[in-house]
Amino acid sequence: MPTVVLMDVSLSMTRPVSQDGSEEFQRKNLAVHGLNMLFEHMASNYRLEFTALMAFSSLWELLVPFTRDYNALQEALSNLEDYDKTCVESALNGVSNVVQQEWGSACPCQVVLITDGSLGIGKGSLRHSLQSLKQRGDDKKFPLPFPFPTKMFIMCVANAEELQMTGTMDNLEELLRLSGGDGQIFTMEGPLCMQSVQAMFGRLIDRAYSPFHAVLHCGNLSSDVQVFPRPEPVVVDEEVEPMPLTVNTDLEIVGFIEIADISSPPVISRHLVLPIAVNKEVDEVGTGATDELEEEASSSQMAGKSPNFCVLLHGSLKVEGMVALVQLGPEWYGMLYSQADSKKKSNLMMSLFEPGPDPLPWLGKISHLGPISEAAENPYGEDDSKSPFPLQPQVKRSYAQNVTVWIKASGLQTDVQKILRNARKLPEKTQTFYKELNRLRKAALAFGFWELLKGVADLLERECTLLPDSAHPDAAFQLSHAAQQLKLASSGDSQYAAFDHNIVPMHTDFSS
Repeated sequence: MPTVVLMDVSLSMTRPVSQDGSEEFQRKNLAVHGLNMLFEHMASNYRLEFTALMAFSSLWELLVPFTRDYNALQEALSNLEDYDKTCVESALNGVSNVVQQEWGSACPCQVVLITDGSLGIGKGSLRHSLQSLKQRGDDKKFPLPFPFPTKMFIMCVANAEELQMTGTMDNLEELLRLSGGDGQIFTMEGPLCMQSVQAMFGRLIDRAYSPFHAVLHCGNLSSDVQVFPRPEPVVVDEEVEPMPLTVNTDLEIVGFIEIADISSPPVISRHLVLPIAVNKEVDEVGTGATDELEEEASSSQMAGKSPNFCVLLHGSLKVEGMVALVQLGPEWYGMLYSQADSKKKSNLMMSLFEPGPDPLPWLGKISHLGPISEAAENPYGEDDSKSPFPLQPQVKRSYAQNVTVWIKASGLQTDVQKILRNARKLPEKTQTFYKELNRLRKAALAFGFWELLKGVADLLERECTLLPDSAHPDAAFQLSHAAQQLKLASSGDSQYAAFDHNIVPMHTDFSS
């Protein structure tokens, strides 16, 4: 997911930091050192990440738009200028504008806010912004929460004790809570020095920017891969005590299926799957000498000449037009497939399904799928002219039935009049009469419309008294029987008010 680095360049960041026996540093210098460490790590291990650099004081400025050129980001850091007071709210408005212009409001984004803990003074300060949250109009809303999913990491070039003494920590925690709470506040441990800021940014890297390495297995074949971006833990809402589910580092391919059968399934997230060389060692952060770059280039060339199962799988899925079902954890599955960026370039992708044994209803339970060779006959036919999917559900779907809906009073009146018209034509319309009566009865029970049942029962009793002398004797019996059944249903009796219970015609000596 893209990252926005928000750098505080207010005057408070120029405060000196005393160092024993060494040159004097400003807090801004420590922050720049930590960000250089982060950018070097991302250039080596997280190079697909898009990153933007913004600076703020009372105003904000986009120094580097979203890019993968970490040299440009580091160069912009070396040219930072100092400005006036801190205004976090203005900077957050800038983040919201920049992200939405580039990615829209559906793409998750990480925000790394670097500050010294000084919240500003007077109007425009973070303390004033938080205190005035409830007094704002719709046109001056606080920018948090952002309209897009966000993880906010606040990097404080200060000790936790210093933040507690000034009351800053409570305001930063409130800021984190408003952003959605999915983030963390990092502070420096020990004296303010280069080693402490390195340790703080190291904790950020471990928390948010460590690459996800896994082993992809398919029978006796396997391959080391990197999954980008890192899969996030998923919490199942239906559980009483929800526990976050994490993707296993051992990904097991359980089978292959046609693209047409899996269609376009709902997924939680999509990730690139990149092969990594087994013997390639990760470079230390902060290096970058010419000889090491040459060694890395030569090792990449060697890796390109060695066989790799991940490359074989990608090519096979692309040529055969199939996807691979992969098990991510207990009763949690995903799919591997080839996605084309252009006519000549494609990537191996992995999409994560919702946790559960049957994430795709038209396939049934994933564990019940098996090879075609074990079937009594080919489910696709001898000439691939048919498909065993989608599976037909045992229970008829509600949206596949003719459901009675009364949006206006005229619709209800029409249904009641239809029953009365059939009642006057008994016994010839006996079957139609009871069909319409049961349809109205089920709808009334579904809506809890007990008064309707009693009202229709009264109408049927009235029709019974108004029958002419020439009417068939069976008509009076059927009307009385139907009215009595509706009254029993309106009383809430468990036997007669059951939704699946149907009123059947009364058997009389006159009925055939």
